[in-house]
Amino acid sequence: MKTLENLFMDGLADIYDAEQRLVRALPKMAKAATSPALRSAILSHLKQTEGHVKKLEQVFKICGEKPKGKKCEATVGLLEEADEIANDFKGSPAINAALISAAQKVEHYEIASYGCLREWAGLLGNDTATGLLSAILDEEKTANESLEELARSGANQDALGEGDDSETEAPAAARSKPARRLGRPVTAARSRTFAAAR
Repeated sequence: MKTLENLFMDGLADIYDAEQRLVRALPKMAKAATSPALRSAILSHLKQTEGHVKKLEQVFKICGEKPKGKKCEATVGLLEEADEIANDFKGSPAINAALISAAQKVEHYEIASYGCLREWAGLLGNDTATGLLSAILDEEKTANESLEELARSGANQDALGEGDDSETEAPAAARSKPARRLGRPVTAARSRTFAAAR
């Protein structure tokens, strides 16, 4: 009969595979970004992700197991979607908003996974593993918050395709009222912009 310990080790192998895949995928996402701030945030999280792999290897060691991954189908699917988004929106004003959306989907999966693993480690009485997993979880939450801020402070507004779509960052106050724009009719010019972005 399988127990919580089996579930914990299975989840650990799943997220270990996911993090290794992200180490390979994040540089591609950074390259696809046209916003310097987004590119910097992705590369910064790449360094954190490399650290997550090492922390997970410590958790395996604490549990008396060799680090091993189990193909994370969820991450495979999310990264395939990210590739499609990068290709579909390349050269469009919506590229950075699209990349942030793809990255946040991955972050939400990781937050859910690490939240469960941390709780299970606590129930299993493994305090050291609990501490390591908590540290990773905190970093994933912070990364998600950073992506959300980048979306709100510029990328989502740029995705409307209006005005200057250069890489310079406009002040946040000038970009912070997307809700009012949602009710506006789509003009012919805007319609053509969105069609070109598909």
